[in-house]
Amino acid sequence: MKSLLERDRERVWHPYTQAGFGQVPLPVSSAKGSELILEDGRSILDGLSSWWCCLHGHGDARLSKAATTQFETLDHVLFAGVTHEPAVALAERLCSVAPHHFERVFYSDNGSTAIEVALKLSVQLARNRGERKTTIVALEGGYHGDTFGAMAVGARSIFSAPFDELLFSVEYLSIDGTEADIQRCEDLCKRGDVACFIFEPLVQGAGGMRFVDAKVMDRYCQIFQRYGALCIADEVMTGFGRTGGLFASSELTAAPDLLCLSKGITSGTLPLAVTLCRDSLYREFISSDHSRTFFHGHTYTANPIACAIALASLDITVSDECVAQRLRIERAHRACAELLLRYSRVQSPRVKGTILALDLVSDGLKGYRSGIAQQAREFFIERGVLLRPLGDVLYFMPPYCFSDVELARVHAAIEEFVGQL
Repeated sequence: MKSLLERDRERVWHPYTQAGFGQVPLPVSSAKGSELILEDGRSILDGLSSWWCCLHGHGDARLSKAATTQFETLDHVLFAGVTHEPAVALAERLCSVAPHHFERVFYSDNGSTAIEVALKLSVQLARNRGERKTTIVALEGGYHGDTFGAMAVGARSIFSAPFDELLFSVEYLSIDGTEADIQRCEDLCKRGDVACFIFEPLVQGAGGMRFVDAKVMDRYCQIFQRYGALCIADEVMTGFGRTGGLFASSELTAAPDLLCLSKGITSGTLPLAVTLCRDSLYREFISSDHSRTFFHGHTYTANPIACAIALASLDITVSDECVAQRLRIERAHRACAELLLRYSRVQSPRVKGTILALDLVSDGLKGYRSGIAQQAREFFIERGVLLRPLGDVLYFMPPYCFSDVELARVHAAIEEFVGQL
C-alpha cells in the first residue's frame, strides 16, 4: 500500500509551494489542542494557528458540539431569498461587538471574497449615486488575497507578477504617513474619483508582519472620508483578538466604513467571511430599479454550521479566560523579543498581541525569494514546531490555548535558530 506522501505526490497540488525545490509536506493524521499529530506518531506544535485562523486550538469540544447540533438541525441552504437563525444571530452578535457601530453584515466564504465584496460595494455605491469613482487607494506593501480584485489592491510582487497586466491600477500610500504622504493623499482625493481606501489596521500580515501606526491610518481615513471615499479595514488576519483587543480597528479614532473579517471567525473549522457596513450604505442599494441591486454571492454564503461555530467561537474569544490567555502570550512574546535583541542576525523584533515577528538578516536573496525560509522550516520541524517564515521574516502566532511550557519551547527554538545563523 502506498504511503500518504506517495499518494499526495501523485495527485495533489499544494498552494504557495514550488515542487521543484523538493519540499516534503507534513503528513498530518490528527490534531488536538496546540498539537498536530503526524502519520508516524510525532507531535508538532502548531506555531502558526494553521494560517492564523485556529484561535482556540484543534478539536475544541465546544466548537464540535456547536457543529454537531447545527448539522442535525440544518446543514446548508442557499442564502439568496432564504434566511436562518444562525446567520441572523451571528450578524446580530458581530454588530454588537464590532467597533464603530456597524449595522449590516454581508456573508461570503473567505478573506479574499470579503475584500471583493467591500471593493465592489464601494465602486457600485458611487455608481448608484450617479458618480464615476473608480480609483482605489491602498497601503504600499499590503496583502489582501489572491482573487483578482484582492490581488490588485495588494503589493505587486512575485505572487502577482504573471497577472500584472490584467490587474486594475491602484494608487498606493506609504505606511510612514509623512507630511508628503498626507499631501499626496489630499491630492488624490481632490481629483474626485477615489472610490475607497483599503488598509490592514495595525499589522500588515503576509506583507511581512509590518506594524502600522494607528494615528497614520486615522489621518488618511479622515481625509478620504472628508472627500466622500469609503475606508475599508481588512481585519481578515487581525480580527478576533490577534492584536490584543478583539479588533485592531478599535484602536482607530476614525471609523472605517467597511470591515472585512474571516480566518479566526470559525477558529479554523469551516470557511466563512463577513463584510460589515452601516445601514446608511445598505439603504443606498434599495430601489425599484433592479440595476441598483448588489449582484454578488457564493454557494456557501452564511452556511448554518459555519455560523453556529462562529457564534460558539466568539463566546470563547470574548471570555475572561481567553482575554487572559492572550495577555499571557503577549507577555511571553515580549520577554522573548528582549532576548532576541542580542543577536546580530535579528532586526526589529516586535510584538503586537499574540504576534511575535522579527526580520532575519541573511547573505542571500531578500524577501520571499530568501532561502532562509526553507532552512528555518526544516530546523523548527526537527524540533517539533511548525513555523513557516514569510521569506526572511520569522513570526510566531500560536493558538490562544498554548501553555507556558509550549510557549517557552518555541521561544527557545527561535533563539537557538537565530543564534546559529
